Amino acid sequence: MFHNGPRYTTLMKNVSEFEKLLHAEKTRIEKELAAIAHKNPEIKGDWEPSAPDLNNPAADPNDVADSIEAFEEHAAVEVELEARLMEIDAALARVEVGTYGLCRVCKKEIEEARLHANPAANTCIGHREG
Repeated sequence: MFHNGPRYTTLMKNVSEFEKLLHAEKTRIEKELAAIAHKNPEIKGDWEPSAPDLNNPAADPNDVADSIEAFEEHAAVEVELEARLMEIDAALARVEVGTYGLCRVCKKEIEEARLHANPAANTCIGHREG
């Protein structure tokens, strides 16, 4: 799975630990998404915020406004959760192909502390964005 040599020794010992963390976070995020959104049946891996039912003509205008406001909040949260889910899926794909824990820029091993802080990180501390 990983290249031989001392450079990968620490990482090889901990990949399963990070993989468990990634799967646990993925499960948590999918539960959060399911509470405010639904899977898009036409696009694999895509989520859409669940829209409120506004077809009740007798509904109080304040209730309708509250529903619309909640939908807008859910849409913003959905975008963030879906983006994180994609990061996690990409990290799990790197586990599968044996490149997990290697910086996408310099190809050196990502610091263990960084992976503990963000198991989906794809760069070392020196190449982090932001």
